[in-house]
Amino acid sequence: MTVPATNDLSAYGRHAPRGWLAGLVRTARRCGTDWAGRRLAFALRAVGVRALGDRPLDVESFGLRLRLYPGHNVAEKNLLFTPQYFDPEERRFLAERLGAGFTFVDVGANVGGYALFAATLGGPAARILAVEPQADIFERLSFNIRQNHFTTVKALELAVADRDGEITLFVDAKNKGETSMRLVGTHGPGASVRVPARSLRSLIEEEGFARLDCVKLDVEGAEDLILEAFFRDAPASLWPRLLIVEDAPGRWAIDLPALIASQGYRVALKTRTNIIYGREPAPGA
Repeated sequence: MTVPATNDLSAYGRHAPRGWLAGLVRTARRCGTDWAGRRLAFALRAVGVRALGDRPLDVESFGLRLRLYPGHNVAEKNLLFTPQYFDPEERRFLAERLGAGFTFVDVGANVGGYALFAATLGGPAARILAVEPQADIFERLSFNIRQNHFTTVKALELAVADRDGEITLFVDAKNKGETSMRLVGTHGPGASVRVPARSLRSLIEEEGFARLDCVKLDVEGAEDLILEAFFRDAPASLWPRLLIVEDAPGRWAIDLPALIASQGYRVALKTRTNIIYGREPAPGA
């Protein structure tokens, strides 16, 4: 079964928040990070999501122009109503360590929160690859890239797996961000979709990357499949300096942190949802 892309591709600004909804968005975004601030922000966010249903809003987050559909995607819900809670520690870390002209591969790019944020840091010499396999989410990602006129970001509609070919994705019915090669969703069954796939090594080589500064993997429990094959098959010269992995040990079939550590990586930052690993290249690499 395929999931059709049925997004509104009209001119940006058509769905700008107005009236009470605009006020709700502003108020939610101003809420603090303490317990009371988060409670209020999440309550306002829930009201906004219910009011919108399947409709989008056009907003700016992190200086980016985005069209966001919060109804069935937690990432879009956060970017729209509460961007202050969208991985703030990870964003600060990247802003401090990614210099001009870096290379960044975002596997499981969703609608572009990470890839487009990275584009704001890298300048015209950066190279950013955003990989997303779901047709409707990929269409939203492509739309958001176009609204910001980044020539440094390329989007690819495919999955990254442990091998080249075709794989089945299991689409979570209530949160598109939970879609995975593994049955890991907690919100009920959705469609199963066959999509083209590349191994991480094949993808990097096909795109002509000579080096990687950062790879982000958010593939809902399939990170171990991708990285086990990558470290086995790819030359060390292609191993990224920074590796961002969603922290999901209960979903992995192997001890992924131990595998990553055995390749010379060390934990640089651990947050509630992600681990960032750093690795210094060998002398002369």
